[in-house]
Amino acid sequence: MRNFIYIFGVLIGSFSAYAEAQTVVPLSYSRFLQRVNEGNREYAAEKLNMNAARADAVAAKVFDDPELSVSYSNNQDNTIQMGQSVEFGLTQTVTLGRRRAGIRLAKSQSELSEILLEDYYRNLRADATIAYLEALKRQQLFEVKKKAYQNMADLAKSDSMRFVLGKIMEVEVTQSHLEAGMMYNEVLQAETELNNACASLSLLMGRAYNDTLYRPDDNLRHPERDFALADLMEQAVDNRSDLLAARKNSEVASRELTLVRRERRPDVDVSLNVSLNNRVRNEEAPAPPYTGVTAGVAFPLNFSALNKGALRAAKYRAQQAELQSEHVRMQVENEVMQAYWLYQSHARQVAHYEKGLLEHAETVLKGKIYSYNRGEVSLLEILNAQRTYNDVQAQYIQTLFDYNTALVELERSVGIWDIN
Repeated sequence: MRNFIYIFGVLIGSFSAYAEAQTVVPLSYSRFLQRVNEGNREYAAEKLNMNAARADAVAAKVFDDPELSVSYSNNQDNTIQMGQSVEFGLTQTVTLGRRRAGIRLAKSQSELSEILLEDYYRNLRADATIAYLEALKRQQLFEVKKKAYQNMADLAKSDSMRFVLGKIMEVEVTQSHLEAGMMYNEVLQAETELNNACASLSLLMGRAYNDTLYRPDDNLRHPERDFALADLMEQAVDNRSDLLAARKNSEVASRELTLVRRERRPDVDVSLNVSLNNRVRNEEAPAPPYTGVTAGVAFPLNFSALNKGALRAAKYRAQQAELQSEHVRMQVENEVMQAYWLYQSHARQVAHYEKGLLEHAETVLKGKIYSYNRGEVSLLEILNAQRTYNDVQAQYIQTLFDYNTALVELERSVGIWDIN
């Protein structure tokens, strides 16, 4: 019996020492979301895509560089004195609408990258919120296990005193200490799951591992929200960033088609040449010094335009983008409908638990403990009542988590966000 009491004391001491091993910092939801926005590494990398697209839009405005040429001619001036000349030439390639089409395409691509970044943050914000809710759920489950362990620990202490007074048999106090030890293991497991969930929060915030553990400072219970399905459908069509991206992608494909058509037009080279000629001193054909000016326009023979493979491919991509946009719209409406009904279901489940199940389970447990201390019921009945109470608490916490997650998924599917 002394060995059990010793082991029981060691368990309590080790639990207290383990709880003080790490620095626990409470973290509110608003602060957590702010740190995700500022420190998440993947989100920061996605922002570079938008910056690169903006730079491409600026680069698309550049003109084709003109070509400057210089040539020197010597017509055997040293032997037959036919003179020397220097010619300067300037050539500019003129594209017939290709540059303007490229600018419009780059602008649409830049706008598409901004929408895609917004869509990435929409999903990141929802995923981070669910991770926060997961940590909050683990924390409340840990508190349930901890409270159950403390109840059994108090009961084991009481049994030790009753055994010393000769009121109960040794096997009963042994069993109560054994149950307390088993519950202690459940507490350790629950705390490990809590710490792992909190570690995920640090990763989302872009913080390296250290001895600081961020734990959520909030509650799973929030007032129920009322939504109208028709309004949600309308808002989703207007707000969903992935639907806006699909529409913008259709615009990009259309402008790519325009650019392909413009690229099939021949480029025109406009040239201007100025030649400076020395005096010709040849006796048979003398000539004074003069300056010659030559202007010209060159048109390529655009035989490559007969191949319409690139044009057909661009047309197919434009049609594909249009069909994908229509599909995304249908998919968005379907997601909103499913998320709405799932949210309504979990809201009803939460209400069912709060109509008396929790209070009844707690009342039964307290009554059993009171009766046990009076010697009216056995330890087995207390253990059954404790397990029932723990199960009801755990199921209620899981239902609250599912309810909040369903709310997050509903607002994610609609493209709105007012969760705080």
